[in-house]
Amino acid sequence: MRHKLLDIAEQSSLREEPLNFAVGDTVDVHTRILEGNKERVQIFSGVVIARRGHGTGEMFTVRRVVAGEGVERTFPVNTPKIAKIEIKRHGRVRRAKLFYLRERTGKATRLRERKAKPWEVDPNAKKK
Repeated sequence: MRHKLLDIAEQSSLREEPLNFAVGDTVDVHTRILEGNKERVQIFSGVVIARRGHGTGEMFTVRRVVAGEGVERTFPVNTPKIAKIEIKRHGRVRRAKLFYLRERTGKATRLRERKAKPWEVDPNAKKK
């Protein structure tokens, strides 16, 4: 159980709009990168294989295959460095962590598509 004072202190660091994506979704993560005095946005596309933690320590891991080599990147959910997350497709999965995708290659890594939940289509819709 977390302490109430910690939750109150964390409120200022949390995002105003929560990121609505789930494990199994194929996403484009738009990351702000500083090069000298210029800022640019770099996109990392892949499948969300894990989401862990809560509050300011919440993280998610995205995996993609580049030139036959698997690349995974872990992002904090509440960082201002993430400009936005674009959801390309929703994967239908039956577990919270998809680490089994690491051993698979080619067509074996495909996930079935699921219908979007109402709040994923319309952010103003209420979660149950």
